[in-house]
Amino acid sequence: MKVLLGTTNPSKVKRFSDLLKGYDIEFVTLNDIEITEEPEEKGTSPEENAIIKAKFYGQYFDIVICNDVGLYFKELDLEDSRQPGLNIRTPMNMNRLSDEEMIAYYSKLIAKLGGKVTAYYLDGIAVYNHGVISSFMDNEAAQKTGVFDMIDKASSKRFEGWPLDSLSIDNETGKYFVDGSIGESKDNIIKDQYEKSIVDFLLKSLYVDSNVGVSGTLTVNQVDSTQMASDEDVLAASSQLMKRNKHVYKELSK
Repeated sequence: MKVLLGTTNPSKVKRFSDLLKGYDIEFVTLNDIEITEEPEEKGTSPEENAIIKAKFYGQYFDIVICNDVGLYFKELDLEDSRQPGLNIRTPMNMNRLSDEEMIAYYSKLIAKLGGKVTAYYLDGIAVYNHGVISSFMDNEAAQKTGVFDMIDKASSKRFEGWPLDSLSIDNETGKYFVDGSIGESKDNIIKDQYEKSIVDFLLKSLYVDSNVGVSGTLTVNQVDSTQMASDEDVLAASSQLMKRNKHVYKELSK
């Protein structure tokens, strides 16, 4: 099975390749099929943005996986303009920051907040599969198992595509995320049970195993592939389902 990953971030590509390692899945990226167009990400949550991207790239490929992420500091109110949220690479309405610019910006912000903050990633995943969009997000799991510290002093080491790992500290070891491998770094955020929930969701959405159960909330939106629903329709359906259900998940940056 060929699956398009709706990203150009090499770290995200490795992440999903590792999550589905051992299954008969071949990943291609936007660069591989020379897609340069990008959708307007106007959702109010990582899940909504992932849905928008999956729907958009579904115009080019039969099966698509998309991911979006928000970063949150517990020291800031959600409404605080300094809260990274969905704008990790474009904080405070800035132009898109490079990896090094992100490290510089967040180092200064964290210094102003006392030199250390308690952080967590919240991210959503959406799968487009021949006209059907499924989505997954876990807010509660992110805040319970995915909390970590970020400090204002950066490590000299870097993981391409995950620049903030150079500021992020494993609460158990006191070491920077970048002091391990990329896989070990993300294991600091994505705990075993949570990772299993993500894999279960992906397998079910890709129809790899129809007997897989998801320990989170799986939202499925039927989309007419010949007459795609508007972004507003997709977001409205997603918002209604999110009000009715507790969604589950966490993590990254494009």
